[in-house]
Amino acid sequence: MARHIKTSLHLAAAVLAAFTTWSALAQGAGSEPAKVLRVGYQKSGLLAVLKAQGSLDEKLKPLGYSIKWFEFPAGPQLLEALNANSIDFGSTGAPPPVFAQAGGVRFVYVGAEPAGRHSEAILVRNDSPLHGVADLKGKRIALQKGSSSNYLLLEALKKAGLRYEDIRPVYLPPADARAAFESGDVDAWVIWDPYYASAQQALKARTLTDYSELNSPYNFYEATRDFAQQHPDVVTAILGQLRTAGLWVNDHPVETAALIAPKVGLDQKLVETWVRRYPYGATAVTDEIVHSQQIVADAFYGAHLIPQKITVKDNVWQNREAAAALAAK
Repeated sequence: MARHIKTSLHLAAAVLAAFTTWSALAQGAGSEPAKVLRVGYQKSGLLAVLKAQGSLDEKLKPLGYSIKWFEFPAGPQLLEALNANSIDFGSTGAPPPVFAQAGGVRFVYVGAEPAGRHSEAILVRNDSPLHGVADLKGKRIALQKGSSSNYLLLEALKKAGLRYEDIRPVYLPPADARAAFESGDVDAWVIWDPYYASAQQALKARTLTDYSELNSPYNFYEATRDFAQQHPDVVTAILGQLRTAGLWVNDHPVETAALIAPKVGLDQKLVETWVRRYPYGATAVTDEIVHSQQIVADAFYGAHLIPQKITVKDNVWQNREAAAALAAK
């Protein structure tokens, strides 16, 4: 009798185990991919377009990934999240990764994109007595420290014969900087799109200068060093989709604005303004681009804004497959 009970228990356990396995497989077949890619983006970047399209989600499904998207107000905050391992991949202007590398953040440059010459600027109010960059001497200037606009200010001052020490920087994130600019607490504001386009439209802000007469740096795609090393196929797929989407956006600014305006909560005409200012086209990080970024890094070191001299090349991801995929498109 005991033997029969024991046999029955074994049989029941086997049936239960089989049912549990089948249930798990059945649930897995219709569920989201088990692996999650965490992407940091900003309103004006191409990643925001991919999010609105859903194209990157579709691209990564065959690799078993779903995506979680995280919006950031500026590049420095995005790279802080990368350093905390809160995201795997993101995009910024040229200065944020310089500050990140100087601070010991474990990241790599995985791709680049040309920056627009008219997508960020030094602004003053329309009734301001300031009419040139040289007039900024001794003035209070709002900006996000370590952002792309930080380099624009540095280079514009240099061209005007001023040093960084000749102005009074007021370091604020974009929303706080706009409030200070509107209230007159600062004399000028250095900012990028879409905040720039918004200030032009809503505040009638006047542009002192942009990158028109300066050498503009590149924008960059970054990943944690560990993620790039462990998942090169995923990084290559992302860059390929960025390249494809960027070329489409260049040819379809009106459609792009209509797509993403409701997603980012901005007026469609305003979105179209900044979309047209960016020459999208993801590319591999070439020696020429590394040289350009090294100039940016050296400028910040020379202005005593980073604590040590860095070598940009040390943080560049080396992957032939990714470079070949970008070159082929």
